[in-house]
Amino acid sequence: MTAEFVVSSATPASFPCDRLPEIAFLGRSNVGKSSLINSLTGHRGLAFTSGTPGRTQTINFYRIHDFSGISAAFYFVDLPGYGYARVPALQAREWKKLIEHYLKHREFLKSSCLILDTRRGWMPKDLDLKRWLEEQGREYLVIATKTDKLNRTELEHGLHAIREEGVEPLPFSALTGRGVREIWQAIAKTLQPR
Repeated sequence: MTAEFVVSSATPASFPCDRLPEIAFLGRSNVGKSSLINSLTGHRGLAFTSGTPGRTQTINFYRIHDFSGISAAFYFVDLPGYGYARVPALQAREWKKLIEHYLKHREFLKSSCLILDTRRGWMPKDLDLKRWLEEQGREYLVIATKTDKLNRTELEHGLHAIREEGVEPLPFSALTGRGVREIWQAIAKTLQPR
């Protein structure tokens, strides 16, 4: 598999126009979106990771191709995190408008990965996004990150709390690689021609 950064877009006019299918990565600031992209692609430095919330400030497009089981190229799309990033209110509103425009109008968006920190579970903004995606008729997967930071009992409790919203989360750890195969299988299904 090859993966490459293509463009960092601050406006819809700079989104790629080659009509490839897209998988979006959504979640709170610092939930592990970039780490997930890096783990899935096997390219550690592809998406920039940071311990500081709010580092992803544009929509970043990564072209993926030559992936076994998926013949055509497609994009992973890393969206700015929402929540506690320390940015001015005006900038946060601009991010929100950009994200909503992308999610509502992007015809090449096949599915979204809604990413939750297993230790925190559903927060109000996560639930708002989940309901919004459902209202818009957008497909999504729920991925539970940072599973390596919990013992078995805590992990089962965290996953159970996520399931209470009627979804089956895919557990993931960037440290151990847990869940990479299962997440790829789920993504591959969404990219199948219909």
